[in-house]
Amino acid sequence: MNIYVKELVALSKIDKALDSFNPQIAEINAKVEKAQKKVDELLEQKENIAKVIEENNLKIASFEQQIEDLKEQLDSIKKKSAEVKTEREISSLSSEEQIAKDNLTYANEEIERLNSINDVKKAELEELEAELATAQEELAKVSEDIKSDIANIEEQKAELFKSRDEAIRSMDQKILAFYEKIRNWAGNTAVVKVEKQACYGCYMKINDKAYSDLIKGEDIVTCPHCGRVLYIEVDSETAEA
Repeated sequence: MNIYVKELVALSKIDKALDSFNPQIAEINAKVEKAQKKVDELLEQKENIAKVIEENNLKIASFEQQIEDLKEQLDSIKKKSAEVKTEREISSLSSEEQIAKDNLTYANEEIERLNSINDVKKAELEELEAELATAQEELAKVSEDIKSDIANIEEQKAELFKSRDEAIRSMDQKILAFYEKIRNWAGNTAVVKVEKQACYGCYMKINDKAYSDLIKGEDIVTCPHCGRVLYIEVDSETAEA
């Protein structure tokens, strides 16, 4: 196998090993994100309930003020009723008094209704507080559990990065640039093996000339179909010989 191809194969294996950690990291992050999402959802629910209670309290305060005003209005009507003399005045005061009493009844009923809603919401809030505490504990536990996993992955990646740096320092920079250009679109399949005269990147059969050049191992050979760098594994190479 061409020395340059050997270097590219070795480098591609390092890059593949580095990228293999991505699913593990994604899985770890997914666990944290799931636990965090649960906490965030409960916090949002808690905020929404607290907002409802606050709005109801403002309405209750408004109705309480209306009650005070209506009581004063009824007291005033009572005083006026002792002074009126005509039927028209009596009828007008009576109508005003009835409206005030109706509004007073409505205000009291609304206060009772809003207080009932608040009682239910406060009970929901207590349940949410307990659920939130459990969710926060779970988030803390998950965050703590993944620390060792992340540390282990980072340690392994550091070793691979070290090996990669050593590998690319000894490589021809033009060949490295050529490899990186292919890797930009092919990812971990920038360098692939050939078996049964087929490229294991695009799985198409390569022509006899390209296959012959590959077996000779004098130059870097790329797949005539997809452009990936090709190589034959040692066992396959021996079998062909």
